[in-house]
Amino acid sequence: MKVSKVVTRRRMLWTLVGLAVLFGSLVVRLAYVQLSQGQELSAKAEDLWRRNIPFTAKRGEILDRTGIALAYNVSSPTIYAVPVQVKDKQKTAQLLAPLLGMTEEKLVTLLSKRESSVKLQPGGRKITMELAASVRDLQLPGIVVAEDNKRYYPFGDLAAHILGFTGIDNQGITGVENIYDKLLQGIGGNISYLSDAGGRIMPGSAEKYSAPQDGLSLELTIDKQIQSIMERELDQAMVKYQAQGSWAIAMNPKNGEILAMASRPGYEPGQYKEYDAATYNRNLPIWMTYEPGSTFKIITLAAALQEGKVDLQNDHFFDPGYIEVGGAKLRCWKSGGHGSQTFLQVVENSCNPGFVALGQRLGKDSLFKYIRNFGFGTKTGIDLNGESNGILFKPAQVGSVELATTAFGQGVSVTPIQQIAAVSAAINGGKLYKPHVAKAWINPDTGETVSEVQPELVREVISEETSKKVRAALESVVAKGTGRPAFIDGYRVGGKTGTAQKVINGRYSPTEHIVSFVGFAPADDPQIIVYTAVDNPKGIQFGGVVAAPIVQNILEDSLHVLKVPERSDQLPKTYKYGETPIVTVPDLTGATVQDIYEDMNMNFNLARSGSGTTVINQAPKAGARVEQGSTIRIYMGATSE
Repeated sequence: MKVSKVVTRRRMLWTLVGLAVLFGSLVVRLAYVQLSQGQELSAKAEDLWRRNIPFTAKRGEILDRTGIALAYNVSSPTIYAVPVQVKDKQKTAQLLAPLLGMTEEKLVTLLSKRESSVKLQPGGRKITMELAASVRDLQLPGIVVAEDNKRYYPFGDLAAHILGFTGIDNQGITGVENIYDKLLQGIGGNISYLSDAGGRIMPGSAEKYSAPQDGLSLELTIDKQIQSIMERELDQAMVKYQAQGSWAIAMNPKNGEILAMASRPGYEPGQYKEYDAATYNRNLPIWMTYEPGSTFKIITLAAALQEGKVDLQNDHFFDPGYIEVGGAKLRCWKSGGHGSQTFLQVVENSCNPGFVALGQRLGKDSLFKYIRNFGFGTKTGIDLNGESNGILFKPAQVGSVELATTAFGQGVSVTPIQQIAAVSAAINGGKLYKPHVAKAWINPDTGETVSEVQPELVREVISEETSKKVRAALESVVAKGTGRPAFIDGYRVGGKTGTAQKVINGRYSPTEHIVSFVGFAPADDPQIIVYTAVDNPKGIQFGGVVAAPIVQNILEDSLHVLKVPERSDQLPKTYKYGETPIVTVPDLTGATVQDIYEDMNMNFNLARSGSGTTVINQAPKAGARVEQGSTIRIYMGATSE
């Protein structure tokens, strides 16, 4: 059928109209996209084109309480490649291989990857500054030396279990490096550029540098000097006693600040890969659980005093060497017992039957209420990873025998951090504090304190009056009782020994023990408390013989670090057969030898130097404290007019 010209024109008109509408729609849509969504789409396109070469932020330093750096960063650049910019991959690999200690084949594979940037690892990761300079000098297209750093621990194994260590990407793995990783690591920066699909830099674009934001520095409660003292003593104990392990904690009992914490065996954070994982993962002062032995008697004592169940001076107890409970005979450590004694002497002598009697006076509900209130059976919440709970009897399990053994520290399982926190509460006025190692956060650029960690009071357990009685009793233990090896001349020291059989395969070992001691000073106003334990020392296995001298040395040196002045009002030490008393050296200058022998009650031997008739100098100096019978050298000269 023939189509008329009219129809043809009409069809052409409608076609033109349709095309006009379509074109108009496209114009409107284009205008809408350009004007309304242009920036958004451009940004999305730029995101697709943009490539980044990362720059690692400097990890915050870790400082002791005096500002000494215990962990910091050293510059250690990393080599990156932008594969599409590497013009001659084989030659580039040939030049880099000897510098990075990598094969040419490995480098060619990395340089041929279809990625925007590639890290040339392992050889090009965290290299020395000298090596980085050598790579830069080659001026190889597509090879970039990016700023990076690695962690450095300047004091080797010092405070290793507290500090922890970081991984290859500077991420915290253990210790405070892990606990406070986000605050320490900061925010990374980068160099960014625009490239096409082939990775080539787009004409007219420029590189952008985004500076990294360094992490905050962490100031710890740890004192580097006290930490060094503690680790010195643990090292000596391991050698002297050939022990399986040892650990110690020093704390400010008034606020829960950890002044030092260490364990053996130890490790070096910077070389952690050379050690067994159990060594660096197990921070023994917070992870180890064991029966505490007689140091736990402090809790029984505090509870009995708080409940008014005992008068230490006037109540008496007769110890025949054992006590029978529920058909079991529980023995005292002293064969034949201590006989008749006051309850203060029960504490001084660490008499097991006497403490059983205190537990019976309290009853299981009351005793276990105080045990839980002192923090046993639950984590302290210290800001370190790997803390254990310890183990307590369930109420239904506690019969007469379990009550009796718990009263002197057998049958319960505690951690060292629980023990020192609980004893701190017993002597500081009755306040249980949450232990912590973080003290403050510091801006690395300005040195200003960003925030401080405040002491956290958990609860009040006993009264100040009761705590005062506990302090006095424990001072008497050190002056007159089983804790005498911890006595420090010139300081008032309180403390308690502990000797506990190890449980091996569900049975008490007759030959292996964990011996311990907890001591604090000054006894009337404690500034520092130290707890230490030695696992299975060879030879004599008593806390007073092995652990007390360790605490004595740590306390004495630490008191000097803390600038606590010496005093003369301490309880005098009771010396037993074979022990040598400590006496004060008199001032002999100006005296003649005849005067010395006639007018002075001499507790010393004299050694003379010089030919004069008058003492013009002496060694040791007047006021020094030495063992009775020590030699004083006197230097003689002419009589002064």
